[in-house]
Amino acid sequence: MKLLNRIVQGMPAAGLELYYPFGDGESFWRKARNGAAYSADRAELHAEAKRLLDAPASPLTYSLFAEFHGSGQRLNYERVYFEKRRRLNTFALLALLEPEAEHYRQALLEAVWDICSELTWCLPAHVGEDESLNAAIDLFSAETGFAMAELRMLLGERIPPLLRTMMAEQVERRLFTPFLEKGPYYWEEAEHNWSAVCAGSIGSAALLLLNEGEELERLEAILQRTQHIMSFYLRGFGEDGACLEGLDYWNYGFGYFVYYADLLSGRSGGALDWFSDKKVRDIARFPQTCWLGGNAVVNFSDALPYTNVHIGLSSYLAGKVPGVEKPQLDRRADFRADPCSRWAAALRNLLWRDCADSDATQAILGDVVLENAGWLVSRSLSEHGLFGFAAKGGHNDEPHNHNDLGHFMVTGEGVFYLCDLGCGEYTKDYFGEGRYDYACNGSQGHSVPIINGQYQLPGLAHDATVLEATCTATVSSMTVELSKAYGAHGLQSLMRSWSWHKSPWPKLTLRDVYRFTEVPERLTERFVTWLRPEQAGEPGVLHLISDDAPGIGLEVHFDPQRLEFEMTEQVYRNHDGVDTAWYALDFHVVQPQLALELEFEFKFVAGLAAT
Repeated sequence: MKLLNRIVQGMPAAGLELYYPFGDGESFWRKARNGAAYSADRAELHAEAKRLLDAPASPLTYSLFAEFHGSGQRLNYERVYFEKRRRLNTFALLALLEPEAEHYRQALLEAVWDICSELTWCLPAHVGEDESLNAAIDLFSAETGFAMAELRMLLGERIPPLLRTMMAEQVERRLFTPFLEKGPYYWEEAEHNWSAVCAGSIGSAALLLLNEGEELERLEAILQRTQHIMSFYLRGFGEDGACLEGLDYWNYGFGYFVYYADLLSGRSGGALDWFSDKKVRDIARFPQTCWLGGNAVVNFSDALPYTNVHIGLSSYLAGKVPGVEKPQLDRRADFRADPCSRWAAALRNLLWRDCADSDATQAILGDVVLENAGWLVSRSLSEHGLFGFAAKGGHNDEPHNHNDLGHFMVTGEGVFYLCDLGCGEYTKDYFGEGRYDYACNGSQGHSVPIINGQYQLPGLAHDATVLEATCTATVSSMTVELSKAYGAHGLQSLMRSWSWHKSPWPKLTLRDVYRFTEVPERLTERFVTWLRPEQAGEPGVLHLISDDAPGIGLEVHFDPQRLEFEMTEQVYRNHDGVDTAWYALDFHVVQPQLALELEFEFKFVAGLAAT
């Protein structure tokens, strides 16, 4: 505590040196305006600016806000809310890129005024019906406050004094005062993205706005809390550095951790440095751990299957942490791709671009066993393409939990042949009692068995034990015990084993060994895919074919004497609220027994074409 006091009292006032070498922002934005590496960014920004200038901003009405507490629907309010942040981001970046373009600056000032005039910066999903809006702090109110503090710093006198004062006052009223006087908040001890985003945003805003005299006492009080909260965030990771919430939430939560850590280190002259922590460095390597080819990633839990690189964050970490690879420029996320329009990431995708390299190699191939997470991830490259496989143990009480013990996925050339549905549309019920009625969350929407018509159960007690995980140059294998995942009467043991053979045309062998104390009435092996299966010319073989990977396909081999195949097409609402088809490949055991061993082979082959 005395050390922090001494460091804070010795901090110089926040300045542009926190962002640019020697505080020279003009040189950076001139490079971004003219450099070829930024041409796609400029095109995206101009296209978005044209769209936004042609469409007036919609108001955030009470009826929109009230929808969540009525129907549980949240997308209508959020579309308007995030469109306002899109206006802020677009016109702020263009005002920095083209300072002579007064219409962009004026559009930015209108966006700032509009957002500062909102009754609350929180989303309705994060505010209880009887909660005071003056006390509430959620992810997006914290992000908005950080954005206001940063824009005030970066644009300086180009923002009129009235608005500059208003921005600082709103951050004080909506973040600093409630944080110091109304807390502690439940997210202060959360071991997931909320702690990093909320505390990182508040701490960052404080580092930018609180500079001298009595302000330094408030800065110290805020940093005392935010540093403590960040330690809780890091507890959510094992020593393997895996983000159980998936890459999207790594980009989000760890991104805000990094933005805060960077400003903290800069303002303290390196005296407060989170990057000296080994766990932080291990977490920084997670994106290359979960990469499966193209923009396909391991997406267990509420994560998207295809994720582009946050080029700024990844570039910064490549220059900061040994073993983090430089990102490929052609895998960068489009400015318009973030549905939540987060300013901090959008800025740094330009500002931290320098470490990116268009000639960078692909992410590390080979195998990774994440012991704490219970994951096995394998990537192999042959003359036929890049192939990937991932399987998981873990437990059914993970952040953004899915009941998915024993689930797995298979990719070829960046296409999912066996998949994870990822995150569905967020609604009130999605995070309520009906969570596991959604196929993307319950085990019914995962490649795991169904025993006597029963699915897996949620909770920490329902876990998988990894019995073995080994990797060689030719085969990667893992075995897990899954009986605790179910509440099925009479299930004594269930061992699931995967053997991933890394030949030029890879093959996955799946073996399930059951032991029961009573013969089950029904037993089904289910596999999940977005691809409609096709019957092959021989019994016991199915084909999975994608137009996105011409010339290859996946054969599914099973014993037709012991298993009866049934395919059902089902629909779920994806994260954007769009109805999306998926296929349940069900193999019903013809004659269940007390002891049973079932085997499947999934073989990549050449020459398959859709019929």
